[in-house]
Amino acid sequence: MSYTALYRKFRPDNFDDVKGQDHIVTTLTNQIKANRIGHAYLFCGTRGTGKTTVAKILAKAVNCEHPVNGSPCNECAMCKAIQAGTAMNVIEIDAASNNGVDNIREIREEVAYRPTEGKYKVYIIDEVHMLSTGAFNALLKTLEEPPSYVIFILATTEAHKIPITILSRCQRYDFHRISIDTIAARLSELLAAEGVEAEDKAVRYVAKKGDGSMRDALSLLDQCISFYLGQVLTYDKVLDVLGAVDTEVFSRLLRKVLSGDVTGSIHVLEDLITGGRELGQFVSDFTWYMRNLLLVKTSENPEEAIDVSSENLKLLKEESGMTDVETLMRYIRIFSDLSNQIRFASQKRVLVEIALIKLCRPAMETNLDSVLDRLRVLEKQMEERPVQQVIVREGDAGTAGEPGAAASDGATVQQSKPQKAAPEDLQKIVAGWRAIVGQTTGLFKQSLQRAVPKYNGETGDPILYVEFQDFLGMNYVDNPEAQKELKDIIAARTGKSVEIHMLVANKHQHTNLAQITVDDALRENIHMDIVVEEDPDDES
Repeated sequence: MSYTALYRKFRPDNFDDVKGQDHIVTTLTNQIKANRIGHAYLFCGTRGTGKTTVAKILAKAVNCEHPVNGSPCNECAMCKAIQAGTAMNVIEIDAASNNGVDNIREIREEVAYRPTEGKYKVYIIDEVHMLSTGAFNALLKTLEEPPSYVIFILATTEAHKIPITILSRCQRYDFHRISIDTIAARLSELLAAEGVEAEDKAVRYVAKKGDGSMRDALSLLDQCISFYLGQVLTYDKVLDVLGAVDTEVFSRLLRKVLSGDVTGSIHVLEDLITGGRELGQFVSDFTWYMRNLLLVKTSENPEEAIDVSSENLKLLKEESGMTDVETLMRYIRIFSDLSNQIRFASQKRVLVEIALIKLCRPAMETNLDSVLDRLRVLEKQMEERPVQQVIVREGDAGTAGEPGAAASDGATVQQSKPQKAAPEDLQKIVAGWRAIVGQTTGLFKQSLQRAVPKYNGETGDPILYVEFQDFLGMNYVDNPEAQKELKDIIAARTGKSVEIHMLVANKHQHTNLAQITVDDALRENIHMDIVVEEDPDDES
């Protein structure tokens, strides 16, 4: 006999086995016991929550010869026939592939005939939202006034797509997402029945990855069992199979990000990729991790708000003290945007790396939450770096004996030397700087747009210093091709060839660099006398 998947093998065959949908099970069993069975039902809810399963159990229960407390007995001929799929009076229709008017007309013709066996003819229409407009219209009258022996059960994951005229003719039941505890308990039962040993932590993680769907959780569990056939299913093994990331890695990555360590963050990502982790899953899990951090930060009772182990909760509380709410909101926003982009991206790794760089370098963004993060970084730097005392020599500033000339311990404030004017060539270059930058290409152009042209205000040398304002400029500091490109553009535009030095702000030793003004250049290029004429109307 061929192998049967777990979600099919352990599909519930009575209402008592249905997990997480007590509100629906209770209502249906009471209807069956009181013989108040409706003619049309609409089952709504996300995938894997039991819609089709409950529909089949209901079809058995209404036709069962000996129902037990509203549930089918599963022993009579009708129950066995429906369970085997051979019953003529239970018709399952996939509306995704049978969505035309002709398919509904066939149903309208068939309902005229009474069931050959059993009490009710049951039509289970799955994915009913896929029916065309014409098909819905054709179904309306039959759905409103079917024969007494006909029951329609419509199932859908997208109830908002169903016309209101259909909704008003059905009893609607919304299937809830199944809780992690309920799924984990069910998985433990099935593992015991299959004779497979597994750690509670591993089972719970599979239940969490099911995301409220019992079928998804069973499929994931089936995958893990098959990979480690005959072995104990541990937490680490589950992580390996599902391509998931342990929370310890998230903790290490977050600490690198908070410290602004771009290289360290990229190394953590490299380790994940080398370990075979799926990047889309990593983005989703890290977003969820930061969500938990935010709840720990803002909730009075985080134990009730998040579902993690006591060890992980302790770690989350520790890390929540390292950051603030605004920073976490910014991180979540960036990774939420990333999760939408990465689905269809061919270079997923590049997108993830850029997102990590954004987290480490809030200066790359200009919105409010990034500004707040930049302030956090600056405050941290001020706390870590001691205030340097300014020691100046006596006599360098002001006249002796003047108030304010002397500082504590006989020190005085040293006056800076007056800056020399920038050379005329540099002034002309700065006057046309935007046009020069506009002729560059790619990322070099983006970096130059934020760069500041400067000169040595102490020596006045005709050297153009291009000071980049972000870390991306590090790529061009020692790049001869970028220097040549900029030199050629300047030479073609101004007819001047100048020496160019590229620097990154706060990463160089030049202390006398000043911005270039173009006042002298403008004055030299304006050759006209300006005469202000008096308005004759102003004469008295």
